[in-house]
Amino acid sequence: MSRILIVEDEAIIRAALRRLLEKNNFEVEDAASVDEATRRFKLEDFNLIISDLRLPGAPGTDLIELAKSVPVLIMTSYASLRSAVDAMKLGAVDYIAKPFDHDEMLLAVRSILDGKTNNPVQANTLQTNTNAGQTHILGSCAAMQELAKRITKIARTHATVLIQGESGTGKELAARSIHEQSDRAHIPMISVNCAAIPESLIESELFGHEKGAFTGANVGRSGLLEAADGGTLFLDEIGELPLEAQARLLRFLQEGEIRRVGSVHSKKVDVRLIAATHRNLKELAKQNQFREDLYYRLYVMELRIPPLRERDSDILEIADQMLVNACRRMNVTNYHFSHEARQAMSTYRWPGNVRELENAIERAVILAEGSLITLDVLGLDIPKASLDELETQFAARIPEPDATLSTEEQANLSLDDYFQRFVIENQDKLSETELAKKLGVSRKCLWERRQKLGIPRKSKKQANLL
Repeated sequence: MSRILIVEDEAIIRAALRRLLEKNNFEVEDAASVDEATRRFKLEDFNLIISDLRLPGAPGTDLIELAKSVPVLIMTSYASLRSAVDAMKLGAVDYIAKPFDHDEMLLAVRSILDGKTNNPVQANTLQTNTNAGQTHILGSCAAMQELAKRITKIARTHATVLIQGESGTGKELAARSIHEQSDRAHIPMISVNCAAIPESLIESELFGHEKGAFTGANVGRSGLLEAADGGTLFLDEIGELPLEAQARLLRFLQEGEIRRVGSVHSKKVDVRLIAATHRNLKELAKQNQFREDLYYRLYVMELRIPPLRERDSDILEIADQMLVNACRRMNVTNYHFSHEARQAMSTYRWPGNVRELENAIERAVILAEGSLITLDVLGLDIPKASLDELETQFAARIPEPDATLSTEEQANLSLDDYFQRFVIENQDKLSETELAKKLGVSRKCLWERRQKLGIPRKSKKQANLL
């Protein structure tokens, strides 16, 4: 079980975060300040430290040096997001903006504990021309192999990249892989979710502002584009960017320079931009919700991440690796999926894609009574196939009647009776694919009808003989 230390002075946030992490099977301790944390605990005993940036007394960034080899995740408000970038340069493994939702926090924690997030201190020791990225995107289907080849080619250039794909497909992993294989890998990639930052703050956060530019701007601040100078800026959900900010971003892409809010002076910056969206930007441009000229500036190189339902051969490979990762985090061993669970994962549509699969496996490991992950604990919302559609498919190609039955008995058989009898009598000599073909239905329909009628599968030993 991974041990996590929370350092946060606001008791409500500290308690809520502790409950969230403990509910997800992490061992948690907490403190209200850096002084209390170092006085009560040995920092090296933890697998991760989550600390607020601004604390009474010493700032949370002091824990980076004090904790030495332990990764530190910095929490910060949107107003001090720029300071969080400075924290990353000091060696923080990542930052997360408050207020955050539970899924966002858990995703960040799991990514760090799984080693998917680069520590900038370690990244600075890499050679500038490194081409050995550390982020590994699972998948051996043709679409993912082609994606990996394309990422390798794109990484060698400085071209702007637009990554398109449904939510949960791994767009940020693809962006990180591009960055890690580029000559900018020695500088941490800065990631920004455009949908998560209030519209009133987005321009200031991206481009910075001068003192007095707006109410509350008591000091001048550089923006995230300046902070990413020499490296890579990843803008997730760019389709949510306000039109005013889009105009500023277009100027940056055209001229390679930015101007802070409230300033009359421009500044040159060298930043590679990678953008991602689950929305159709071309359609948004037709509806005047996204600048068409910006769309074509972004569309220099395009990557499409296929949804999980289009990666049939990858689903179980990804699930097996996620199960290994989940077991390691929870300090358990030898967990495995039941045959029915594997079959369900193969046929399920996965509307939430890889993120949904990871959450389902995490939940299953927590709820499983023993080491066997069954279909029940996966908790998948598998809709029943349309009975009328299934029966139409089935009736269209009914095999020859069983010769052992009399004509009267055959006439009295219902469709379900016939289905059950045919499957039980033929499953020992036919594979699932062959059975489905004989019945004129898909493997998914065959599996769902088995579930409905309670028809047991043949044993694994018999299956291996086919």
